[in-house]
Amino acid sequence: MDFSADSSYLQVSTGSYKRQVYEVPSGKQLVDQAVIDRITWATWTSVLGDEVIGIWSRHAEKADVNCACVSHSGINLVTGDDFGMVKLFDFPCPEKFVRTSFCMVTTTSTFDMRILSCFSRRRMMEILSSLNL
Repeated sequence: MDFSADSSYLQVSTGSYKRQVYEVPSGKQLVDQAVIDRITWATWTSVLGDEVIGIWSRHAEKADVNCACVSHSGINLVTGDDFGMVKLFDFPCPEKFVRTSFCMVTTTSTFDMRILSCFSRRRMMEILSSLNL
């Protein structure tokens, strides 16, 4: 789940692998792609969208890429997948099948100095709270 930079919109990825954008606070779903394309996001944790098409390998199934997180600077994207790989991409990553030289959660530290990865959100929260990042 991600909020726009001005907190007017909320972006979610559904269990059926659809990206949905809602207006805040009305909760009305936004379907106009031209409007969605103009939104600046404060964070990006979605594995869906034109901005991240390149994270999907040619043979990937929908459930293969589990998580994504854009750095605070907005220039890098880190992903975690079912094969235990943590991959780093440029962001946005609109080119299909980008080549990159079972992770459930990834995030970047406040100043983009570290990439943290973990197999559960609960454990990630424990790690983050203990690191005081």
